[in-house]
Amino acid sequence: MTEHQTATPAKAPARRALPPLMTLTDRAAARLEKLYQTKNAGHLLRIAVSTKGCSGHAYDMSFVEKAGPGDEVVVDKGVTLLVDRKATLFLIGSVMDYEVRQLESGFTFTNPNEKGRCGCGESFHV
Repeated sequence: MTEHQTATPAKAPARRALPPLMTLTDRAAARLEKLYQTKNAGHLLRIAVSTKGCSGHAYDMSFVEKAGPGDEVVVDKGVTLLVDRKATLFLIGSVMDYEVRQLESGFTFTNPNEKGRCGCGESFHV
């Protein structure tokens, strides 16, 4: 190279966009919003993955007053929820829904990381 030429820096390879940690269906967002406005006012839903059940892991949900140092904050459809940082690899790309059935209702998860569930549906493995 001559003194007037400069080296061109190498371009870094383009990074692939990661899927969102978690998304909510319209029903789940509406139900959470209602819970946040009524008996759980001033709290946030925190989602974790615990070790239990016959398949090894289960979704664990609780209401907390504020995010802790180990929580990821997820905002979707204008609703905020927390995800335990230790659960992120289990939950990345998951969709949370709220289902109402004849005898029960509750939040459900469609998790692309699940490899299987136990017969009763209470636990999963990855």
